[in-house]
Amino acid sequence: MLVKYLGHSAFLIQTSEYNILIDPFIKDNPNCPINLKELPHIDYILVTHGHSDHIGDTILISKKYNSTVICNFEISLYLSKYNIKCIPMHIGGRIQQSFGKVKMIPALHGSSIYEGTHLIYAGNPCGFLLEIENTKLYHAGDTGLSIEMKLLEYENIDFAMLPIGGVFTMDVDDCIKAIEFINPKNVIPIHFNTFDAINANPNLLKDNVKSCNVSILNPGEDIQIK
Repeated sequence: MLVKYLGHSAFLIQTSEYNILIDPFIKDNPNCPINLKELPHIDYILVTHGHSDHIGDTILISKKYNSTVICNFEISLYLSKYNIKCIPMHIGGRIQQSFGKVKMIPALHGSSIYEGTHLIYAGNPCGFLLEIENTKLYHAGDTGLSIEMKLLEYENIDFAMLPIGGVFTMDVDDCIKAIEFINPKNVIPIHFNTFDAINANPNLLKDNVKSCNVSILNPGEDIQIK
């Protein structure tokens, strides 16, 4: 399995059979190293919440590849008008799909979609706990520090993708505490340095976390998981 970072909070996960995107903010992402035409066929798209830097290019990609979108119920209703296949979930739900298991994890944030001058309610924000090919991946989405993260310690997470940019999410200090709660084997910092407001130094995280490996990925870099 290959886990490729596309900048901000976007990831491409490639297994032997499936290509999965998480929060596909690509076209308008100044740090994304690829364009939409360079994507492989996408089977599934996971959307943590409705903000434009996370739902991103979901509509364009899913219509091109007939991808299935996994998201909360409200976002699935919004996407239904584009005839997009969706699997709606909500916090605490767990489903089995052909590529593995998906559980929807709480996130402390907002969720809305701008359409013209209208703001559309987009349900609860979330993170995703994925179990793919005997590997557990936790993508936190946009979130502040939460005591509920302590419950994730019992999941024995292999890779945790955690925001560090501050302002709209956890900063480095709170991410350090989140890592203490979750106790993952590996951490990938996300949601930083895309815009000036969320500039952060990921090396501060790496220098202050000794309980696990911190992998600082530049956009376009990947991790091969065997």
